[in-house]
Amino acid sequence: MYDPFTLGCRLNELAFLNSDLNLIIEDRRNEFIKSTFFHDNGIAEYITALCGESNRIHEPIKIEEEFKGVKVEVALVWSNYNYQEKILSYANNIKTVEGGTHVDGFKNVLTRTINSLGRKNGKLKENQPNLAGDFIREGLTGIISVKLPEPEFEGQVKSKLGNPDIRGIVDQIMGEKLKKFFEFENPEIFNLIIDKSISAFQASEAAKRAREIVRRKSVLEFTTLPGKLADCSTRDPLKAEIFIVEGDSAGGSAKQARNRKFQAILPLRGKIINIEKTDETKLYRNSEIQALISALGLGTRGGNFDIDQLRYRRIIIMTDADVDGAHIKTLLLTFFYRYQRKLIEKGLVFIACPPLYKIQESGKSKKKLQEYCYSEGELEYKLLKNEKKINVQRFKGLGEMMPIQLWETTMNPENRILKRVEVVDAIKADRIFNVLMGDKVFPRKKFIQIHSDKMKVENIDF
Repeated sequence: MYDPFTLGCRLNELAFLNSDLNLIIEDRRNEFIKSTFFHDNGIAEYITALCGESNRIHEPIKIEEEFKGVKVEVALVWSNYNYQEKILSYANNIKTVEGGTHVDGFKNVLTRTINSLGRKNGKLKENQPNLAGDFIREGLTGIISVKLPEPEFEGQVKSKLGNPDIRGIVDQIMGEKLKKFFEFENPEIFNLIIDKSISAFQASEAAKRAREIVRRKSVLEFTTLPGKLADCSTRDPLKAEIFIVEGDSAGGSAKQARNRKFQAILPLRGKIINIEKTDETKLYRNSEIQALISALGLGTRGGNFDIDQLRYRRIIIMTDADVDGAHIKTLLLTFFYRYQRKLIEKGLVFIACPPLYKIQESGKSKKKLQEYCYSEGELEYKLLKNEKKINVQRFKGLGEMMPIQLWETTMNPENRILKRVEVVDAIKADRIFNVLMGDKVFPRKKFIQIHSDKMKVENIDF
């Protein structure tokens, strides 16, 4: 089916990547709607749209050059508000989500240039090691777009550029342009970036020391599982799944309802800390975070993802269908996204969908109707459709459900509804997490004011 929003997003992206193009979409099905996409400043305008006007420490850096028939365009912006790196890459207007040789060249030359100039101007002393690329790219939003005659794509979905010569071309073009920009034209911007990189290195060393202190207290050694965990009997991670629930009441119902062979239950006490605005020392000392890390078999924050260390291949968040449940769900998703995003990218995190209502025919008949409704709309439809007298029970929390009800509706693999958590656009996801879960109040207030008119009060629990 034709989706004007999806098509419009793609045309807008193409307009950013091709500054000389004026793209127009017309929808004449019901009424004439015309949208025009044109960005004369190309990817520099694109990166401004991604980062916004605030929080960046300098104006966008743009590099554009053609060499040996290959056109290379790069845009760079560092932010003090973000601590994640975000790199969008394209080859012949195709998004290369798995990167490739152009991204390899981009990262290598950026690391080499910053370190080289840092030593030249004395920011890095003789006894100091070179800064790793991760520290230099902390807070960086970057876009690299290459256009080449014969692209070679690799990967399962052909989303990785494989041309070996592109690495050297990107390296040569960026090396010359960056050196000129930082050393001769904008040394003040270079000083901001390398100071930020050095601070990132120092913060990492401090966090490493904090982790070591915590390890000595057995937080990350995983020698014992948390006492509150009701583990499953199978030791095959491919068959095992864990439900993360809120509180002892829901945990008790879930423990009675589960299939002990392959379903584990981890009840958490209230709301976990907001990882978006918590330093690593507090993170590893939090008892609920400790329980999550040890129960799942996770390593340190942001460490190399090893799926073989996971104790379960389905991680299911099961909370009450109310405002508090939604908040707990958001905090848990923030934890997974920031602590180990690969869990989500690999499709291992799910949301359970418990029913909101049970409807049942009045009377003493053994064959009387009994159904569950998962939304207000479904309840309204079934009440209108049924002419008999119906009793409606609202489930205010998982703890109110009988174990057999919880099993039949929410935990039984044959009947349940699970929503897999996905990140369609990591850049936008980063921005939303920063705004809604970060420590700056004004951007969050502004977001709520802009979007408040779209919120229906009667649906706030759902």
